[in-house]
Amino acid sequence: MIKGLYEAHLPVSNLENSILFYKNLGLELAYIQDNLAFFWIAKGESWLGLWESDKVELPYHPSIRHIAFRVEKEDIIFSKKWLNEKGIAIRTSFGFNEHRQPLVLPNNPHAHAAIYFDDPDGNSIELITPIRIDFQEDFKMMTLEDWLKREE
Repeated sequence: MIKGLYEAHLPVSNLENSILFYKNLGLELAYIQDNLAFFWIAKGESWLGLWESDKVELPYHPSIRHIAFRVEKEDIIFSKKWLNEKGIAIRTSFGFNEHRQPLVLPNNPHAHAAIYFDDPDGNSIELITPIRIDFQEDFKMMTLEDWLKREE
């Protein structure tokens, strides 16, 4: 019955600034009304709602104010350069600073490569791709660069 995630929502303090930020990421503006804007993530499949609100100052927790965009494995390799070219700072995550990202998350029996940054309101944004599914192997979190060297 469930085929995927259709929408997610984030609070923003200034809708105009946030619209510019998400357009800069390459998302297509789908709908705007009053204090709400929706962007297509995959047109007709999934979208992101941005709500202008005075409730933006909620403390961050991974269960709120976080969204992860799926990218292709080939794209994650160039994600740091792509973000830097757009003037977007990479956030230190799990002790991995900008120079050590993208990183590989050991979600056994899976592995995912990811990179983290914030939108203008401090909402946590992640670019992520699966790099191994259903293969049991214990390993510690590492840089994608180190992962790729292991795979050679």
